[in-house]
Amino acid sequence: MTPRVLKFGGSSVADAACMRQVARVVRGALERGPLVVLSAMGKTTDALFRAAATARKGEVEGALGEAAALLARHDAALAELCPNGVPARAKEGLAALRVELESMLRGVGLLRELSPRSMDAIASLGERLSTQVFAAFLEADGTEVTLFDAREALRTDASFGNAAPRFDAVAVLVEERLKPLVRAGHVVVTQGYIGAAEDGATTTLGRGGSDYSAAIFGAALGVDDIQIWTDVEGVLTADPRVVPAARPIPHLSFAEAAELAAFGAKVLHPATVQPAIDARIPVTVRHTMRPEGAFTTITAEPVSTGRAVTALASRAPITVLTVRSSRMLAQAGFLARLFEVFGRHGVSIDLVATAEVSVSLTVEHGVVLAPIVAELRRFAQVDVAEGRAIVAVLGERLSSKAGLGAQVFGALGDINVEMISHGASEINLSLVVRADQAQLAVQRLHRAFIE
Repeated sequence: MTPRVLKFGGSSVADAACMRQVARVVRGALERGPLVVLSAMGKTTDALFRAAATARKGEVEGALGEAAALLARHDAALAELCPNGVPARAKEGLAALRVELESMLRGVGLLRELSPRSMDAIASLGERLSTQVFAAFLEADGTEVTLFDAREALRTDASFGNAAPRFDAVAVLVEERLKPLVRAGHVVVTQGYIGAAEDGATTTLGRGGSDYSAAIFGAALGVDDIQIWTDVEGVLTADPRVVPAARPIPHLSFAEAAELAAFGAKVLHPATVQPAIDARIPVTVRHTMRPEGAFTTITAEPVSTGRAVTALASRAPITVLTVRSSRMLAQAGFLARLFEVFGRHGVSIDLVATAEVSVSLTVEHGVVLAPIVAELRRFAQVDVAEGRAIVAVLGERLSSKAGLGAQVFGALGDINVEMISHGASEINLSLVVRADQAQLAVQRLHRAFIE
């Protein structure tokens, strides 16, 4: 038997009704010995961050009130799921988590200090609560289940708030502690998002890291399928809020999925891709409430479909800097000097386009540019254009699609393209337009290439 990893996001475990549906999906995979990775119940993580911030201000009663409300949601869900009585282990587990949360909030309030380490410990309660509730429901319903603390196997460094997994240690711990629990007819429930440093301190992988957890565990277990269950039928051809006609993409390569994730696709955490790539494990993205519906399969290598464009995405706002200097002409080292300024200030550059005496580049909105621009103006002219957006046209081997550029510009019509970047990735043609025209650009391109 090869086990399967099923990860369910916050919307999939938002309440008792959702958890019942998750249980139906899980039971359908029983013969594969599923490892079920859960996020916190919807909006719980936000509530924990609010409670911690309130406690830091010394408003302990307000923080405890926030905590009481989220704990009451879990109590209500558990009572609804277990009308014939909550298993004793679940009662004890939830009571211990309640005491832990309240104690930590009181400590933060007393000191009026909230360290990253403390914040991770508080944030971890969301996943630890949701898994307690779900495991109790499965047990009460007669399913053989083990609740496994992810911190026992997901070893990380001590970068609280955005911890990096120590993959070698994870592989050893999964082999020793988790793998013996995985067997046909038995469900193992564990937490996404959280891990532990070498000294046992609780860490988190960053917001959205439950997908990452699923991929890490899947790779360590050697599964042949990682399923991400969410509230959409796979990865869509565009943001449905922008393009109502967006449709599920049957198959994506990991490279395409990574590009979409980088442009803000909400289905996948970008780092999810890497462990699966390394282990050559396909990832499927499915709708929890429509398990028989359409879904997307993501694999390491592309599958030829003949389509010109796979998907469209946009990111806004971004800022464009154009640096001009006659010193660029036939002079070695100019770009190195330019990029060194950004590196020294810790600012990442996204797109780059060069000409004989100028360079255009994009950075994220909100970057403090004044000191960078001041340095650059010592040796070049600098123009700054804010309120811009990147529109990405994604597809297989775009470089070899004759006439694609003409089709793109024809579809855009009167929307002015201020910058183009293509060539570094053969699957991504990136265009910079005004932010207020980005949605229209995506809609026109979708009609031209996909609908």
